[in-house]
Parts: sequence; structure tokens; C-alpha cells
Amino acid sequence: MMLVEEERAAASGDVPKPRRSLGRPAIPRERIIAMALQIVDEEGPDALSMRTLAQRLESGTATLYRHFSDRSELVAEVVDLMFADVDLEAINVDGLTWQDAARGLACAMFENFAKHRHAASLLADTVPIGPRALKVREKCLKLLLANGFPVELAARAYIALARYVVGFAIQLRNVPTQQIDAALLSTFFHALDPAAFQATHAVADFLPASLEEEFAFGLDLLIDGLSALHDRHVRGAIPVRD
Repeated sequence: MMLVEEERAAASGDVPKPRRSLGRPAIPRERIIAMALQIVDEEGPDALSMRTLAQRLESGTATLYRHFSDRSELVAEVVDLMFADVDLEAINVDGLTWQDAARGLACAMFENFAKHRHAASLLADTVPIGPRALKVREKCLKLLLANGFPVELAARAYIALARYVVGFAIQLRNVPTQQIDAALLSTFFHALDPAAFQATHAVADFLPASLEEEFAFGLDLLIDGLSALHDRHVRGAIPVRD
């Protein structure tokens, strides 16, 4: 039938218009972001490119550029997706001191980023402003403001906590290597000459600590420091240092 129509068109002098290719089917934006995060989780941030992502999705880069203008826009969405499993509802701050609530929020973020240890380094290069990240930030800031933190101190306290969590989360990428090195270092410290390295030898049973132990200890120090600063502001309205 198509051939007959083409012959009739040729006889009448009409040139049939070439039919447009339908192109590749559209891919939902959410699926693209999820696959991008999967690539980073498996291979690290350097492995994420529009070409690699398109290949994983069995599509073309043009399909991706319908949703994202460039890689940086995609990365911003990947970063926000990393906040998806921070269970804010599970952290009931009612009845808790702000210190315990802040500790719970920081631990929830750390545990969540531990699931994406290869992707955590993306957080070092951007300020998360996606909808999921905004909800986490809002809950933390609301907690601090509700407990007497001046607005500037609340902002700085949140930034300090967030950067602390991100810093440790980035180190999770090398945990297997660190665990091997830890065993070697422990043996090394115990073998030191007690006369020459008396202090190091004395604490050798506790060197080095696991990353999780270091995180918990440092978080306690940070919250204790913020608590002291908070109390000083409440008592005397001491200005925040520049």
C-alpha cells in the first residue's frame, strides 16, 4: 500500500516528505538521577559522565540533556538524592535535650552517607540546596533556634556539624584500607622502644581508633563545645566571633 502511494505521488509530481524518526524514548528524570547515583556508588564520582550514564541507561546523551543542561546540574540532583534516606521522622526531638537531638541528627546523616561512601565526596564541592537537603537543614536549624541559639550562632553551629559529618563521610571511602593499616599501626606502636617513646607506647592499646569511634568521640567534643558557647550566649549575650 505504501509503495502504491509513493508511485502515485511520483506520477503527480509530489515529492513525499521523509518521515521523522521518533528518536529514543524519553527517560523519567528520577530514573536518570538514581542511575547516576548508582554509578557513583559503584565506581566513584570520576566515573560519572553523561556518556557513561547514557550507556548505562541504554540511551543517548541527547536524551539526558533534555533534563539537565550539564553535568553539574545532574550532580546537584545526585547530592540531593543522597539525603533521601535521612529519616527525620524517626528522630523525635520531643523530650530530648538539644544536645541529644543534635547528636541524633548528625548520626543519622553520617549513617546515611555511609551507604554512599563513594558519593560522599560530592558533598565537599557543593552546598546542598535541593528539597531533601533543605528539609534536613530546616530541622537542624529549627532545633537550635528553639533552644535559645542566637540566629548567627545557630547558622554557624549547623555549618560546623554539617561539615564535620561530611568530612568523616568522605573518609569512609577508604575504610577497608584504613582497617588494614590500623592493624599494622597497632603492631608498630606496640613494638616501639618504651624508653624513647614512653607516651606513645603507653597509649598503644588505643591507637589507632576506628573511624566510627573517632566520629562519635569528635561529635561529643563538638557538641560539648557548642553547649558551652550556647550557655555563654544565654548568660551574657557574648557576640559570635568573626
